[in-house]
Amino acid sequence: MHTLDRALALGAGGPVGAAWTAGLAVGLRRGGVDLGEADLIVGTSTGAIIGAVLATGQDPGRLATPVRPAGSDGTPPQVDRRRLGEVFAVLGDAASDPAGAWRRAGRIAVAAETGPEQAHLDRMRAMVGADRWPDRKLLVTALDAETGEREVFDRASGAPLAAAVAASTAFPGIYPPITVNGRRYMDGSLRSATHAGLAAGARTLVVIDPQAHLFPRELLHQELAGTGAHTVVTIEPDPASVRAFGPDMGDRTAWEPAHQAGLRQAADATARLRLAWKTGSDTDCPPPALPPEH
Repeated sequence: MHTLDRALALGAGGPVGAAWTAGLAVGLRRGGVDLGEADLIVGTSTGAIIGAVLATGQDPGRLATPVRPAGSDGTPPQVDRRRLGEVFAVLGDAASDPAGAWRRAGRIAVAAETGPEQAHLDRMRAMVGADRWPDRKLLVTALDAETGEREVFDRASGAPLAAAVAASTAFPGIYPPITVNGRRYMDGSLRSATHAGLAAGARTLVVIDPQAHLFPRELLHQELAGTGAHTVVTIEPDPASVRAFGPDMGDRTAWEPAHQAGLRQAADATARLRLAWKTGSDTDCPPPALPPEH
């Protein structure tokens, strides 16, 4: 039985992916598809930023350029490249023991020299642009840096909205783990790029995956197959958007080109989404168990 009409899962993708997703959301809204109307929004990593903006009723166009904390000079994060390399090595060898890999990544995250937590909290508070959790259902994913277990923050979890988003975006080696209720948390994308499985029970599920071109699709297919959604629409960067991204999803100089790419791609995405978003049916969309459309 479907308990939700429309759900939206917004995936990870670094600053470049955040810019593209924001542009896509702006273009979709102009075309009559307002993603902020979803009954449930699941946000992972930079998807949590866009999810929070949409769920709190803000215009995603405010992210056409990077938003910085008041008084900030725009200095980029303090990246610990040695630790970052260690994390990628651990994740690259995670297939046999994922839980163990997440715990090892957590130890690396704690040891990394990435600056104070407060700096990242301030950065995410400025990006999100809201202090309070919305009435609309918003789930923000993170991993416990000690246990490697998933934590799903919502308005009942006791975490400030900015802290939940900061935790979800705290990729080891780039940002410090964020302390919430005495525990330290790191980026939710270490476990899943979209956590689309949290939208189980939705009739219509829209998944936006900015880094789909970088990873095998099978992982997302497995999550989608378990949601039971009647209609699934996945949106990923088209070739023109991938070219606009460049080789580094963390390259902040690609923010505006990526945002423009999202705006441009929204025309095609609107055509695919309009019927599904309004009625919960889309005859052109494959069932969840099949490869999603490009």
